Amino acid sequence: MGPLSARLLMQRGRPKSDRLGKIRNLDLSGLELLSEHLDPKLLCRLTQLQELDLSNNQLETLPDNLGLSHLRVLRCANNQLGDVTALCQFPKLEELSLEGNPFLTVNDNLKVSFLLPTLRKVNGKDASSTHSQVENLNRELTSRVTAHWEKFMATLGPEEEAEKAQADFVKSAVRDVRYGPESLSEFTQWRVRMISEELVASSRTQVHEADSPEKPPEAGAAHKPRARLAALKRPDDVPLNLSPSKRACASPSAQVEGGPVAGSDGSQPALKLEPLHFLQCHSKNNSPQDLETQLWACAFEPAWEEGATSQTVATCGGEAVCVIDCQTGIVLHKYKAPSEEFFSVAWTALMVVTQAGHKKRWSVLAAAGLRGLVRLLHVRAGFCCGVIRAHKKAIATLCFSPARETHLFTASYDKRIILWDIGVPNQDYEFQASQLLTLDTTSIPLRLCPVASCPDARLLAGCEGGCCCWDVRLDQPQKRRVCEVEFVFSEGSEASGRRVDGLAFVNEDVVASKGSGLGTICLWSWRQTMGGRGSQSTVAVVVLARLQWSPTELAYFSLSACPDKGIVLCGDEEGNVWLYDVSNILKQPPPLLAAPQAPTQILKWPQPWALGQAVTKTMVNTVVANASFTYLTALTDSNIVAIWGRL
Repeated sequence: MGPLSARLLMQRGRPKSDRLGKIRNLDLSGLELLSEHLDPKLLCRLTQLQELDLSNNQLETLPDNLGLSHLRVLRCANNQLGDVTALCQFPKLEELSLEGNPFLTVNDNLKVSFLLPTLRKVNGKDASSTHSQVENLNRELTSRVTAHWEKFMATLGPEEEAEKAQADFVKSAVRDVRYGPESLSEFTQWRVRMISEELVASSRTQVHEADSPEKPPEAGAAHKPRARLAALKRPDDVPLNLSPSKRACASPSAQVEGGPVAGSDGSQPALKLEPLHFLQCHSKNNSPQDLETQLWACAFEPAWEEGATSQTVATCGGEAVCVIDCQTGIVLHKYKAPSEEFFSVAWTALMVVTQAGHKKRWSVLAAAGLRGLVRLLHVRAGFCCGVIRAHKKAIATLCFSPARETHLFTASYDKRIILWDIGVPNQDYEFQASQLLTLDTTSIPLRLCPVASCPDARLLAGCEGGCCCWDVRLDQPQKRRVCEVEFVFSEGSEASGRRVDGLAFVNEDVVASKGSGLGTICLWSWRQTMGGRGSQSTVAVVVLARLQWSPTELAYFSLSACPDKGIVLCGDEEGNVWLYDVSNILKQPPPLLAAPQAPTQILKWPQPWALGQAVTKTMVNTVVANASFTYLTALTDSNIVAIWGRL
């Protein structure tokens, strides 16, 4: 399709007319239009246009001078738009459609809401809740930028040039003023820049009107904070009430019978963690009465910058996958698949090249469960961009390879582990996955763990029948492989065949595993174990220490590790979270094996209120912390996502 013509506009416009100025409805969908085909000189003649359909084209931007001041409905679905700021030229817009633009994110939704306050519907949904969220964010940001302005101006000397100082203020505000979740940082920094520039402009005007310098204005009532931003959630995401006494005190230190209190005998002091949010965001049919949906797995999003840490966590259970900001408790995204029950989630980060050659970073979330399907979710754009029919039976767990971002392991009740290459999305933003390896197991695999020191060569799995290892090197000819090594946790033959339902690397050598014996977590050395293997297919692990855990006979409480901090985490059947400072335990002198080591700390279940009564007891199925250990997320058997923050 070439540039638009007046004849084409009259052909596709309604009502039919030989004058462009009388057209009120114009359909330009499906014409393969590029951004340069939208000629402002031609389109500005549509002086009465109220409805415009540009969907199913190849637009990357909208010209910012189209002159359609009466436009009320705009459809731009299924294009390549990467920016929404040009929409501010349509001040009367009431309905907007932007679905199917994969490079637009939740930040762009917030920008749209700010730029177009008269919008009633976005993508067919009511826009009032987004308007409310933007209003609250704007109040808090305005308050913080104003405070930063006053502090900045107070430090300036009289000899400093005003214009240079004001330019420096804008840069410092964008750099230093922070609020809200990391996933909304693009929007918040955009608004911080705008607010800063408005303050600078206001200051220049005031200085021009008076001979003597004055204190910077407070920027009027619109810039004064009226309320703090509450923990915003979607209407169907029900927060639970936390009793004031529980919120006021930090979680208790470890009090294990016969064990030391954390911080005594020269050990590490207990971490100070505070319960922040309790959410019912996986409720069946969005019912606040649902305290039965079981939640199974969670994972923190990879940080967008090297050295940074994430506060965005994905959780799964029932028919829903949720993405939550741990700082505010906001449910940023929610994906539902009717008749599915999700058991596992895993993140990866991909670099995608657009048709125009631009590079975009995608955070992709893989989710799988009962139906044996893997759904690949582009979280920030809010849609599912691929489905892998991975197994004929349910998928128990999945994980991405830390060595190759497109390699995904899936483990199923069909007693197979499959390695997939999901590739990168094509021009239609669809994945075409290919199968690389099939690993046969003798029992159901429950946990997957690429070996930390050689993730592209070996894979560990905790299974119903024990702990096994496979060779996953792709330069080997066999595409279907059996277990290379089976690990046992004591020298007696009766030790083999025991369930391993918890597995994680604490560092490049030390493995934490659970399930081989009641009431303990085992720490063992990968290097020493494999170094003494020889040609044996069954090897006893070299135990470094045992950790005291709950004596429950119940299974499937998953453990996790925070390698950067040397911490191991595990929930139990009473809602508690057990924390172990493994780096400190391994430094203790022998005999480590004499008795299981007590936990560094136990976070007691805080008993939030739901349905008019305290939830006094629940099972914590899994616990995960982010890399910097600033947030900890626990999932329960009673449809409660519990989030702690480190003080």
